[in-house]
Amino acid sequence: MSGTAEVGTVGKELGDLRKLALDIKALLSSQKEALVKAKLSLPPGVSEGLTQLASSLERIGRTVVEQEQERGQLQALAEISSVVNSSLDLTTVLNEVMDTIIKLTGAERGFLMLKNDSGELDFRIARNVDRETLQASAFEISRTIVGRVAQTGEPVVTTNAQEDPRFGKQESVVAFNLRSILCVPLKMKGELTGVIYADNRVRTGLFNERDRDILAAFSNQAAVAIENARLFESVKRSLDEVTRLKNLLDNVFASINSGVITTDVADTVTLCNRAAETILNVNAQAAVGGHYNSVLPPFDGKLGRALTEVKTGDKVFTYEVNPNLPGRGVVDLNLSLSPLKNAERLTQGVAIVLDDVTERKRLRSKFELFQKMVNPAVIERLDPNRLKLGGDRQQVTCLFADIRGFTSFSEHLDPVILLDVLNRYLGAAADAVLLHEGTLDKFLGDAVMAIFNAPEQQTDHTMRAVRAALNMRYDILALHDVMEPQYRLSFGIAINVGEAVVGLVGTKLRLDYTAIGDTINTAKRLQENAKAGQILLSETAYEPVKKFVEVNVLEPIKVKGRAQPVAVYELQDLK
Repeated sequence: MSGTAEVGTVGKELGDLRKLALDIKALLSSQKEALVKAKLSLPPGVSEGLTQLASSLERIGRTVVEQEQERGQLQALAEISSVVNSSLDLTTVLNEVMDTIIKLTGAERGFLMLKNDSGELDFRIARNVDRETLQASAFEISRTIVGRVAQTGEPVVTTNAQEDPRFGKQESVVAFNLRSILCVPLKMKGELTGVIYADNRVRTGLFNERDRDILAAFSNQAAVAIENARLFESVKRSLDEVTRLKNLLDNVFASINSGVITTDVADTVTLCNRAAETILNVNAQAAVGGHYNSVLPPFDGKLGRALTEVKTGDKVFTYEVNPNLPGRGVVDLNLSLSPLKNAERLTQGVAIVLDDVTERKRLRSKFELFQKMVNPAVIERLDPNRLKLGGDRQQVTCLFADIRGFTSFSEHLDPVILLDVLNRYLGAAADAVLLHEGTLDKFLGDAVMAIFNAPEQQTDHTMRAVRAALNMRYDILALHDVMEPQYRLSFGIAINVGEAVVGLVGTKLRLDYTAIGDTINTAKRLQENAKAGQILLSETAYEPVKKFVEVNVLEPIKVKGRAQPVAVYELQDLK
């Protein structure tokens, strides 16, 4: 037989004995007259003894019931405390705590408040006897009582708040018709963490000192369970945030074009991103955990020394290497090594950033070659989104320069030597044009064509062409000083000014920036009449610069395509 059944049996037997004593007393009282008539009497004190026996039996019965209730509460407390502490979900724990409080005390409803990070009490959960969750707005309480418990840290119990001198005059107590109230603090390591409140708005005398003590004991366990759940919730949030940041970092590392490899202080690879895998043609997953030498090629002796210096100092090393990688061949890589430090500024390893500049260097070489072939001003004006065939009419100054006697000169010369000599003369001519911001239109065998005032507008474009021609003549003379006599040649130069169509000609696959028109043709015809070392100016070229130059007036020249002879001036020098 269980303890509860035993107590129940004992209580029944005590009740039966008490009833029997009372029945005997009543019987003796009813028979008292008959006993008197029979000249008999009851022994002294029998009636009083029976009354005392009945009272004692009643008192013993109440004690047994009360003890059984207390024992049941304590047993329920132990069982429920185990349930409360079995979960780390904060909502579940709070619900279990409130349901337990209502079960232990017989309350109608209850609620729980917890301190927030600012030290203020926040409403967290409210439940009723039917295990239903209540909204805070519908929960009418005495905040005076809650505030008192929070301030003093001591529990409060009142059997009838309406008549309690401590609270009877409080508006909330009167307005909400509050009766039995039980309010205890939640404490963790002596510090208040919250408040538990339970009440009954109908019954008075529901709670007693024993309920207060039982609830106070439970609140200590509940506080631990709640704190554990809050800590778990906080840790989970932190873990979720760390996981989110890690995933973000992984995505960032995976997305960037630069290769990233990190090592610890023992030179063990701790991270190798997708770009590094592609650049080095290695397996990133297999690389992690191995020595950096298993991931990075030998490069040169600099890498090992650089890693050592980075780990022992705050230096950042950046340099270029040209390794021969398996499956890729020779590549051009930029390496950057920097220390990885923790919050205490202690070095934890090294971050190695690799940039594959192989294609970039190839394109740069092509661009540099392109720059030598095309005027920089043209390059700057080129917009891939606006490139189209055709041109615009505009005023230009055209300069033609041709090496005199080059055809006969080349007949008996080795092609390699010939090309070297030609490039030296054409290079001098090109340098003179670019010095004065002219546009090299093209090379025509041993001739150079240049234009000024296009693509960039130049108010002094003719004077620039004159200076370029004079520089060309002076540079050729300087070149002769370092060349063998048999290789000494000279340019015949002509300059003309007029309108031309300037723009792109050709196809989508091959474009040329050039100028066409009669102005260009006339300049070429004049150049054909220029002797070695001679610079000829047309009338239109002479007019804008006549105040600044010294010339010889020559006889008009008959040129192809012109009905009338063309006036011409021989440029001597600047005034």
